Amino acid sequence: MRSAVLADTGPLYAALDPRDDKFEQAREDASRLNSERLSVAVPFPILCESYSMVLYRLGAKRAQAWLGEVGDQASLVNPTPQDYEAAADLMSGYPDQRLSLFDAVTAILSNRLMLPVWTYDHHFDVMRVEVWRSER
Repeated sequence: MRSAVLADTGPLYAALDPRDDKFEQAREDASRLNSERLSVAVPFPILCESYSMVLYRLGAKRAQAWLGEVGDQASLVNPTPQDYEAAADLMSGYPDQRLSLFDAVTAILSNRLMLPVWTYDHHFDVMRVEVWRSER
């Protein structure tokens, strides 16, 4: 039985911003994760990317509060240097895709830790990474 999911920036941000088109879905997903007792793990690169989005879209006060919430509610995962090297190799295998290093590192972590990714980004499907999806 699975005990955790790796979070991507999309749902982390969407759950905060009522103007985001995935806001309701992200809130429902978070509720479902909680009811299924699945913990959320956040890779440090995703933490940085998400924090930047919150900072620039919702302001410094909200970004600081969000950072505290994540620290209280999620586990943080630090990629290894080898994870970054593997991510660079992974990206080179998809020259026709606009893959971010954030996503590639998360994909590598997902495979290494055998955890699905909670995401709304189709690139994880392209990279053949297991994705956690709510049953809507």
